Amino acid sequence: MMPLVRPSRLAPGARVAVVAPSGPVVEERLAAGLDLLRGWGLDPVVGPHVLDRHPDFPYLAGTDADRAADFQAAWCDPDIAAVLCARGGYGAQRMVDLLDWDALRAAGPKVLVGFSDITALHEAFAVRLGLATLHGPMVSALDFLKNERAQEHLRATLFEPESVTTIRASGGTALAPGRARGVTLGGCLSLLAAELGTPHARSGVRGGLLMIEDIGEEAYRVDRTLTQLLRSGGLDGVAGIALGSWKECGSYELLRRVLADRLEGLGVPVVEEFGFGHCDGALTIPFGVAAELDAEAGTLTLDEPALA
Repeated sequence: MMPLVRPSRLAPGARVAVVAPSGPVVEERLAAGLDLLRGWGLDPVVGPHVLDRHPDFPYLAGTDADRAADFQAAWCDPDIAAVLCARGGYGAQRMVDLLDWDALRAAGPKVLVGFSDITALHEAFAVRLGLATLHGPMVSALDFLKNERAQEHLRATLFEPESVTTIRASGGTALAPGRARGVTLGGCLSLLAAELGTPHARSGVRGGLLMIEDIGEEAYRVDRTLTQLLRSGGLDGVAGIALGSWKECGSYELLRRVLADRLEGLGVPVVEEFGFGHCDGALTIPFGVAAELDAEAGTLTLDEPALA
């Protein structure tokens, strides 16, 4: 697995687009997030359908075609330096096939930020565009709006990426000790499993450092998803694994036993409670960058800054 193309860092005054590829957005939270971006010296532009609601499916931020059109227009606008997702939820998988990937490629590398359901876009951007992306907080999410640590880590990654080339786990204990080198990838565990067999999914994780987390999945469902990945060869050749947050996934004691049972047999370093995903103070993790994972130290050290 080779490192992907890194987009350029942002500078004060950069114009950034805010879009909603997945679930519906709360207007007041969006306004607060936009104010934060303006406080960083950015010029945020909101997609025309960001506050839409699907007429039949209330869990979607407008129709698939409109969500895709917002994303496409933002990415292909030459004045836009980054596309920031307003929130996750569900829906990115429904619109990803509507995107014109030739046009997105022609628009050149830009920064993409999001997590959770945006995992589907992280995968697609890696496979279709060969582009590094940022697994990080979203503009209208409460865990971003109310947490200065999450805000500062994302801001530093966007503007001063050389200052955060060593990412330290917020908790970080070794489920399986050791060090490993590879290229970062991953996202929401259930989304990675749901992407298997699609045109936008990676052929495998060989040589990769897999960063996974999830929300609202009981231990047996995490067990089932990891077992599916193991049986399908989806974890063959992985170099190391970092585990993020498991919010609303029931007893962590039980979940920890499941994670150890399913992952220790891979014989690679595994670090838990790294502090990315659905949690307070979530760290921004670049995908597509060569790095070293030290399970016992609880660190991910990037070979190069996340952004060029």
